Parts: sequence; C-alpha cells; structure tokens
Amino acid sequence: MLMRTDPFRELDRLAQQMTGTWTRPSAMAMDAYREGDEYVVAFDLPGVSPEAIDIDVERNMLTVKAERRPLAKSDNVQMELSERPLGVFSRQIVLADTLDTEHIKADYEAGVLTLRIPIAERAKPRKIAVGGGSDRKEISG
Repeated sequence: MLMRTDPFRELDRLAQQMTGTWTRPSAMAMDAYREGDEYVVAFDLPGVSPEAIDIDVERNMLTVKAERRPLAKSDNVQMELSERPLGVFSRQIVLADTLDTEHIKADYEAGVLTLRIPIAERAKPRKIAVGGGSDRKEISG
C-alpha cells in the first residue's frame, strides 16, 4: 500500500480537479517559439491518446482540445492513489495574420503535441528593386 506524507498534496490535487472538470476544461501547459520560417507550439498532454486530441482553426483562432479518461479497470482492481488529472483540457491561441493556417503540421510524441505553423510567403522579408533616374516618367496635367 502507498503512503502519502505530504499533507498539501491532496489539497493541490483537489484544487486542480476543481479548476478543470469534464464540463469546464482546464488549460494545458505550452511553449511557443519561432524556428526558422515557422512558429512552433508544443503542448504537454501526457497520457492522452492521439485519437482524443482535436485541433481546429477558424480564421485566426487555433483551438486544441484533449481528453484524458480514467484507465479501464477490471473488477478486481482497487485504486490506492489517483493524482493524475482527468477530464478535458483546452487551449485557444489567436494566430497572427502573417501565419499560414492552411499548412499547419501536427505531431504527437512522448506526450507532447507539437504544431508547426509556417510563416506566410507574403510576410517573409524580401528585397524591393529601386528604379534609377532614367526609369522616371513625368506626369503632365
């Protein structure tokens, strides 16, 4: 049998369960950074199956939802300790107009969902040629 010695652990677990329920999703931890010509957003979703992850983009709003359900238990299993949060997790991010939402790539490995969002071609830096004096035209009125 497992024994708990931290009196505040149970309080933390209860507080976490109250902030995220099946009807009111809790936020998931994430990192966001730029890598070359794309933005990368990584979400921590340990213990979530890939089938339980839902990613939607509507205009510039990216929504990620995931659900972690209890493990299937047989009749002869008696739970001794349950600290892993269960329920629905959700996060919404407003994406800049400079990102190409049509070509988002999603990978899920080792409990981390990674989204790669390319920067739109129109937002990439480019050189603009400057015409010389001989190309100048005069406008007469």
